[in-house]
Amino acid sequence: MDNVNMLLEPIRGSLHQIGIFLPRILLAVLILVVGWLLAKAIRYAILKALRAVNFHVVTEKAGIDEMLKQGGAEIDSIRVLGGLFYWLVILAALMIAFNSLDLAYVTDLIGRILLFMPKLMIALFILIFGAYFARFVGTAVTSYLQRMHVGEANLVGRVVLYAIMVFVVMIALNQAGLGDIIRETFLIIVAAIALGLALAFGLGGQKRAAELIEHWTGKSDGKEQEARNRSKPVL
Repeated sequence: MDNVNMLLEPIRGSLHQIGIFLPRILLAVLILVVGWLLAKAIRYAILKALRAVNFHVVTEKAGIDEMLKQGGAEIDSIRVLGGLFYWLVILAALMIAFNSLDLAYVTDLIGRILLFMPKLMIALFILIFGAYFARFVGTAVTSYLQRMHVGEANLVGRVVLYAIMVFVVMIALNQAGLGDIIRETFLIIVAAIALGLALAFGLGGQKRAAELIEHWTGKSDGKEQEARNRSKPVL
């Protein structure tokens, strides 16, 4: 009899552990199902709200939707934001579910990802509104220079657009917590481009630079001579 009890004791222990753990599993599954339904509802509400305030007009004028299409994506910026809110709720449900199972390591890992999601959303909003502002300023500068009959107005407008976009991207990446890495990489790229342009202009553009300097100098000499002629008294 004692031998039978010794054999059944591990089985009883296992069944006891299963009896304790099974309600936790059922609770975790229930939390995930509720979280999934809530995530779908929130995503639907976010999509409807953003389209109701014509947020898609801002993203289209900012060029973000066009960039996504060129990249092969079949979604627009509003769907991206809706997806981010969806996964934010899903991750919150996963963290609560794993916490109910006393899986501290997994809960901590999901918690770190969950803290990153709001930063990513804010960075995306900064990128959208910053791109919209950059295009507005670039178009305004181009239109103003064209009315003033300034040459290369389109080029100046594009330079203004890209300059503002650089600052916008840097601010967005800094908000997402990737500022240090991207900033150093960006400075290296800018330094390489500047060095390449300097070498190209110094080695291959000497003749053109001399012509421009001679042209400007000739113009200034002509203006000075004309001023002298005007200042001479008429006999």
